[in-house]
Amino acid sequence: MSEERLEIYGAKEHNLQNIDLLIPLYRLTVVTGLSGSGKSSLAFNTIYAEGQRRYLETFSGYIRQFLGGMERPAVDKIENLPPVIAIEQKTVNRNPRSTVGTITEIYDLLRLLYAKLGKPRGAEQTPSPDAASIPAAVLRDFEGVKISILAPLVRARKGHYKELFAKWMSRGYTRVRIDGQITELQKGLKTERYKTHDIELVIDTLTPGARNRKRLERAVRTALDISDEGILVLTGEGQTRFYGTRWLDPETGQALPEPEPNFFSFNSPKGYCPVCQGIGEVWKADLAKIIPDPGLSIRRRGIAPVNPEQHQWIAQQIERLGHKYGFDLDTPVKKIPSEALDKLLYGFREFVSWHSEITGVTEEHFVEFEGIVPLIEKNFHQQHYKSLRRWASDYMSRETCSACGGRRLRREAYLFEINGKNIGDLVEMEIGELARWFDGLEKYFSDTERIIADEIIKEIRTRIGFLVNVGLHYLTLNRSAASLSGGESQRIRLASQIGSGLVNVLYILDEPSIGLHPRDNEKLIRTLQALRDAGNSVMVVEHDREMMLAADHIVDLGPGAGRLGGKVVNQGPPEKFIRHSSLTADYLAGRKTIPLPAERRTGSGKSITLYGATGHNLKNVDVEIPLGTLTLVTGVSGSGKSTLINETLYPALRQTLHRSLDKPLPYKRIEGIEHIDKVIDIDQSPIGRTPRSNPATYIKVFDDIRKLFAQTVEAKIRGYKPGRFSFNVKGGRCPVCEGAGVRTIEMNFLPDVYVTCETCLGKRFNRETLEVTYKGKNIADVLEMSVSEALAFFDAVPSIRRKLQMLHDIGLGYLRLGQPSTTLSGGEAQRIKLTAELAKRDTGRTLYILDEPTTGLHFEDIRLLLDILNRLIDRGNTVVVIEHNTDVIKQADWIIDLGPEGGAGGGRVIFQGPPEQLIQLPDNQTARYLRREMI
Repeated sequence: MSEERLEIYGAKEHNLQNIDLLIPLYRLTVVTGLSGSGKSSLAFNTIYAEGQRRYLETFSGYIRQFLGGMERPAVDKIENLPPVIAIEQKTVNRNPRSTVGTITEIYDLLRLLYAKLGKPRGAEQTPSPDAASIPAAVLRDFEGVKISILAPLVRARKGHYKELFAKWMSRGYTRVRIDGQITELQKGLKTERYKTHDIELVIDTLTPGARNRKRLERAVRTALDISDEGILVLTGEGQTRFYGTRWLDPETGQALPEPEPNFFSFNSPKGYCPVCQGIGEVWKADLAKIIPDPGLSIRRRGIAPVNPEQHQWIAQQIERLGHKYGFDLDTPVKKIPSEALDKLLYGFREFVSWHSEITGVTEEHFVEFEGIVPLIEKNFHQQHYKSLRRWASDYMSRETCSACGGRRLRREAYLFEINGKNIGDLVEMEIGELARWFDGLEKYFSDTERIIADEIIKEIRTRIGFLVNVGLHYLTLNRSAASLSGGESQRIRLASQIGSGLVNVLYILDEPSIGLHPRDNEKLIRTLQALRDAGNSVMVVEHDREMMLAADHIVDLGPGAGRLGGKVVNQGPPEKFIRHSSLTADYLAGRKTIPLPAERRTGSGKSITLYGATGHNLKNVDVEIPLGTLTLVTGVSGSGKSTLINETLYPALRQTLHRSLDKPLPYKRIEGIEHIDKVIDIDQSPIGRTPRSNPATYIKVFDDIRKLFAQTVEAKIRGYKPGRFSFNVKGGRCPVCEGAGVRTIEMNFLPDVYVTCETCLGKRFNRETLEVTYKGKNIADVLEMSVSEALAFFDAVPSIRRKLQMLHDIGLGYLRLGQPSTTLSGGEAQRIKLTAELAKRDTGRTLYILDEPTTGLHFEDIRLLLDILNRLIDRGNTVVVIEHNTDVIKQADWIIDLGPEGGAGGGRVIFQGPPEQLIQLPDNQTARYLRREMI
């Protein structure tokens, strides 16, 4: 087994240079190299793509016609390829119903555990149903009230139930209640097959009393014979009450439903909160958006949704109300009486009288207005008019659901407890704390309960243990999947895969160390080794030093990026790898390093200080950020770095400097804002979401190129303006693909597929436009150039050369000018944004915030990134970076270290100062790893 190799011959995908490669199977292999050197092209676009294609080939021809064919990657031959599973960063689920608990399936196991063993807090068991007790209870509760006795048949189940209706119709019954509606039984009656339904059979309709007690007893007995769980009593007003062998709700006295897994699911109508339907949040009109500036009058849009010139009827209603309360459209909103403003916002119906200047008499009119808030909410929730919905969405915000408090489930679900905890308490615990709670849980169960719980608890402990081992102990099970970083999402999927117990599989991971403190990285490495030791092959695209040294085999691609890369420059076990000369090996062996700065900057003498931050796990934190410095925010995973910077400091500064409506997490005050004039968050989100967006358009260099082409002799003869050379404007672009270069094929239930336009062959422009050339190249040829090639081509044009030089200096010389933004990595997108900032003329008073900018960067790329950050700071700006990479941390002028642990054990500032002071701390986790780099 140890001798087996994955054999790759003639790989030419993207920039790969026809490479041959032998990779040992059942080993941990790291694929590394400069950004753009071809790592993802090899691992994902060649090996994983071929694995996917072979998997689809196993399907029948009939099924494949619905799935569509997959193109074979540009490779001559791949042999000994095991089944492949890719765990990428870009698979974060944006569904608001998706949580850490549902992704890992731990929540499914918790639902099963509570359905089997949960007992209601303070509830009492109802008496056994018989012909005496239940009729007596019904008579006591509903004497003299007309009711129907119903027998439950179906509870929250899918199906058409055509046969069920036919069965009871043949037995003489005439009515059923389907999803709350009484329906006559008739031939062919059925329900929608793929919707969940509640169905009850109507046994009898009567008015309970002493005279018809026997009839009531017969109806109850019949209902219990049909449904052994109990009976349902329905009043004429549509109210229901359940009677049976169930627990009673201590607050309402109502019988609680029989606990089953769906009862604890926020994705099922049986379990979710009826108000928010399991989301935990609801959309509400936001008064801060409706009245952004109370000092303005209604005419000047003091009430933002109302434009008196466009909404004349609403303005007329407001004027009529103003006659009664003494205001008009020119009165500042803050001076409108509170009672009148309340009626404007929430509606009114009343008689209003005023003196008419036309008739000279006092007139009385009935005025009715539904209110601005109800009008906005009504238009937001309607589905027919998109323009109205868009208008309303500008004034809506998400708020925590008041009914469930954001916990997603209906109130009754939280009555069921195990060892004093309901299911909501468990999902709000950090995973590390949850693991401790499950230790020794069995001692609270009886012998019979222990038999039921044993396998469930064993599986829960295993899955929780995997999450702890990949450094995610600080997460909670109710954490939304949409809020996870790429690295966190990837490690959750990794933990799930380990729990699946598969063997003889090739796992391919894309930088799983993202977002991990070096301490937690050690746990991740042990987890990957365990996956290997279970009989699998593990391939990791990675730049982390510790991961490479712990690998069994390293493959280094290069020597450069883009067209200068795509070759195997070094490979082998770590001890052999570092003896050969390559850029990566030189950094691993210490022959090449990122040097310490000659001196630490002290800054401008001014600072921004944040006081009393208490969001999430922060413990009343005070931090100082010296201006004119490189400030690093460090700490173990989950210690509160993103909470402090991204969710407190950044939105708080935006509120003051840019009048943003984003709400920061709680804090007391900020001092020193007057020393900066803007704050910019340079994250790794895409620079565009369609193939139209590219690096040239983002940094505005394409504007200069279009102007240059418009100044050529041929363009002037034809009367072409710069717009002629834009693929976003009619005239010069291809009329078929409208300048996209590709046509979009919409796939139902699948992502859209892009195919090259057959008219322009991907060149974006029509024939006439392409006939205009500059130095022998047309506009499409220029877009195909790499940044390095374009830099030489436009060397004589200063405005173009300056912007391209910045892209080249930051290590992106390999990118094509017209490369679609959808193909760029997060690290590449972030560096393009940095370039765009450098190209601007700034005031030297900007605060830049970057969250883990080293994601996807090789040692050499990090050196280039630091050069760019230092150029920003040398112009007087301030850069705040959240980072775990010690090569960056050692460059800091000022460090804010949070900890000492993640989650509840973190949220404190344990150090503020320069790196030289930090490494003196003996027990500090960050200092422990930084010491190795600085001493």
